[in-house]
Amino acid sequence: MFRNMAISLIRTVETAGGEGEAKTAGRVVTTLAKAKQLRPFVEKLITFAKRSLEHQERAREYASTAERGSDTWKSWRESAQWQKWNATIAPALALRRRVFSIIRDDEAVRILFDVLAPRFEDRKGGYTRIVRLAIPRLGDSGERALIEFVGERDRVTTKRTAPVVVDDELATSAAKT
Repeated sequence: MFRNMAISLIRTVETAGGEGEAKTAGRVVTTLAKAKQLRPFVEKLITFAKRSLEHQERAREYASTAERGSDTWKSWRESAQWQKWNATIAPALALRRRVFSIIRDDEAVRILFDVLAPRFEDRKGGYTRIVRLAIPRLGDSGERALIEFVGERDRVTTKRTAPVVVDDELATSAAKT
C-alpha cells in the first residue's frame, strides 16, 4: 500500500493537472495515519536519490559526448577513461537499482532521481510536510490530511516592521536646527 502511495505522490510532481490526475503537483490527500507512515518511506527514497547526485557529478568528468555506437564512442568504451567513468557511476546505478527494488516503477524512479533529487540537493531533510484537513472523510469520518513535497508553493513570510513614532518635541527641535 505504501509503495503505491509513494508512487502516486512522486508521479504527481510531473503529471498534475490533467484529466483523472492530481489537481496540484506533489500533493496527495489521504488519512492522517497513512500520511504519517508514508512520510519516512518517501524521505528515505529521496535521500537515496540525493546520494547518487555526487557520484553522477564525478562521473561527468569521464563521460563521453559521442553518439552511442559511433566510432568515437567505441574507442572511448575501450579506453581507460571508460573504466574510470564506470567505477564512478557504479554507486549511482546501485542506488537507482535499490530504489527500483523498493518501489518497482520506472517513471517514479526517473522523477525521483532526475527531478526531486536536484530540487532537494541543498536540503538536509524534511522533504515532505503533512497538513491536516478540517473536513473529515465522508464515509467513516476519518481524519484527512495531505502530504506534499516542500519548497514549491511555500508561503514567504515577511517581517513586519513597527511604524516609526516621532516625538513632536524632537521633530520641532530638529527642524529649527
